[in-house]
Amino acid sequence: MISFDGVSKSYRGGHQALRDLSFEIAKGEMAVITGHTGAGKSTLLNLIAAIERPTSGSVVVNGQNVSKLRRSAIPYLRRNLGLIFQDHKLLYDRTVFDNVALPLQISGFPHAEAAKRVRAALDKVGLLEREKARPVTLSGGEQQRVCIARAIVNRPAILLADEPTGNLDPDYANGIIEMFRAFHQVGVTVVIATHDEHLINRLPARVLTLQQGEMRP
Repeated sequence: MISFDGVSKSYRGGHQALRDLSFEIAKGEMAVITGHTGAGKSTLLNLIAAIERPTSGSVVVNGQNVSKLRRSAIPYLRRNLGLIFQDHKLLYDRTVFDNVALPLQISGFPHAEAAKRVRAALDKVGLLEREKARPVTLSGGEQQRVCIARAIVNRPAILLADEPTGNLDPDYANGIIEMFRAFHQVGVTVVIATHDEHLINRLPARVLTLQQGEMRP
């Protein structure tokens, strides 16, 4: 499902974020990428989603070599991915419904089918009654759940989450942990980047630890 083979990532100025990573995540597996701040966790997720390209090595997702994908093919790759970002990336001038509907609009879903999927996703994260609200009126935990609804509305095969419980109180964090468990139980491949020990200990996940851009044994 996801394979890294000798992957390194360097940035201008000489900073090397990742060094010679080789590992695989199987279809339907849950994996947690952990490590200190600056270890390369977010970079690793960005490589899977083709937000960034490796400097060397290959990243293969669903049988496609992401390292060599044409730009025009990247949107098709991402239709099978659900992305939950650390900074939410919500559109504050649109409603909760519109934010969740955005991936379906980009994919060209008919309005009626899109509305059905949006409401199903909002129901799953417990926000169906807030569909007409603006994100600015929501708590941090509710905004994070909007992000999760937007990530799953396409019914992706792979869910990527970057620090999904960061800055949340324990009740909201526990609710989000249970959502990831539920997605995993229905066969979604879940990859979470986090340094939240509580989250790591609660999930039935394989833990991959990064240190200074290298995978620790």
